[in-house]
Amino acid sequence: MEEELKKKLFRNQSTGWEEINEEERTQINKVSDSYMDFLNKAKTEREFIKEAKELADKNGYKDIMTFDTLKPGDKIYFINRKKSMYLAIIGENPIENGLHIIGSHVDSPRLDLKPNPLYEDGGLAYFKTHYYGGIKKYQWTAIPLSMHGVIVKTNGEVVEINIGEDENDPIFTITDLLPHLAQDQMEKKLKNGIDGEDLSILIGSIPLKDGAKKVPEGVKLNILNILNQKYGVTEDDLTSAEIELVPAFRARTLGLDGSMIAAYGQDDKVCSYTSLHAMMELQSVKNTAVCILSDKEEIGSMGNTGMESHMFDFFISEILNKLGVNKPNLLEKVFCFSKMLSSDVDAGFDPLYASVSDKTNAGYIGKGISLNKYTGSRGKSGASDANAEYVAWVRNVLEKHNIRYQVAELGKVDIGGGGTIAYIIANKGADVIDCGVPVLSMHAPYEVTSKFDIYSAYKTYKAFWQE
Repeated sequence: MEEELKKKLFRNQSTGWEEINEEERTQINKVSDSYMDFLNKAKTEREFIKEAKELADKNGYKDIMTFDTLKPGDKIYFINRKKSMYLAIIGENPIENGLHIIGSHVDSPRLDLKPNPLYEDGGLAYFKTHYYGGIKKYQWTAIPLSMHGVIVKTNGEVVEINIGEDENDPIFTITDLLPHLAQDQMEKKLKNGIDGEDLSILIGSIPLKDGAKKVPEGVKLNILNILNQKYGVTEDDLTSAEIELVPAFRARTLGLDGSMIAAYGQDDKVCSYTSLHAMMELQSVKNTAVCILSDKEEIGSMGNTGMESHMFDFFISEILNKLGVNKPNLLEKVFCFSKMLSSDVDAGFDPLYASVSDKTNAGYIGKGISLNKYTGSRGKSGASDANAEYVAWVRNVLEKHNIRYQVAELGKVDIGGGGTIAYIIANKGADVIDCGVPVLSMHAPYEVTSKFDIYSAYKTYKAFWQE
């Protein structure tokens, strides 16, 4: 009697692995393998959007600007400056009924080259960087780094850079102080152990020779000569470049049981990929389905490729125009009747750091997709707080499709908190809830997720669009 009552009334505390069969395990591994392959090709936002476009093209999606009119079943996308992307399938229901939106971001914490990055000191050549997003600076020293991005010349030529991913490529690193000489450094607070200005990338040590004559700044000159010979660029061209330094680690299966994935950039590419993957499998939908792959979330979603810009409104307006629906305040009406999952990651409960979490309100690795009714910090400041009716609607979708989920918040009161793009779409009038994969070591160079949770995310996003 007691056990039956507990089963009926208590939350399910078991991990998802305890309830799956072999067929589901095979599907989990299939999705996870595809995800790791994608991650290894798409470490930056530009690379992600490039891969997403190729995938969309293969699955029948076309640029919205090539359409004069739209009809139910049409698959469209719009790419914003090669760093963000919106995709949609036109639904059977009138668009005035609202959209079903899933929004994630494809940027991740990293190191960006400064506009004038190259210098020489002590016979060594370095690139200066400015870190992007919230990082623990000490984690970025003494690890292998790869260089990704573009250099754009004044004539419009774009030079793509990708160095350090191939085993035959050189890699880069940021040096750290040896323990023998680090007494003063280790007396500092952890956040001050490495200064932002000291995150310089070691890139060379051989000076350019001019016969027997010593060349001033010969190592710097040699580096510029190498860049010029290989890419045809000069030092001035680096001022119009977007070069990112990211960990050279590859996405790998983690654990003797093969249950997890370790990789750079899983915040938020784990949600971006699973939502994109799910959309590629849709053929028709009732309500127009929209997938957002946004940029700049890690630095506040500002700029014309971030969600604070009007580019997403432009995309939806183009859909309305090409559907031939012209009514007063229609864009505002569409948003007010829309539903959204803000597909961003959650902080997974880590037993090694249990003191920062409320165990009864934490997202656990391996227990399925994590819903965050609100984010924000300290009194829910800056939060988008989903109303109870919408939370119940989302729960119903998940339970109807037998998808494991958990409801959590990011850390203890007055300790945790965070932000996503949820509030931006909520401010337009849509119902929004954060819905993503729990992550260990979030924002570190190597983040950890559960393969079960990744599969749960894929199933969740597909089910949401099918409603």
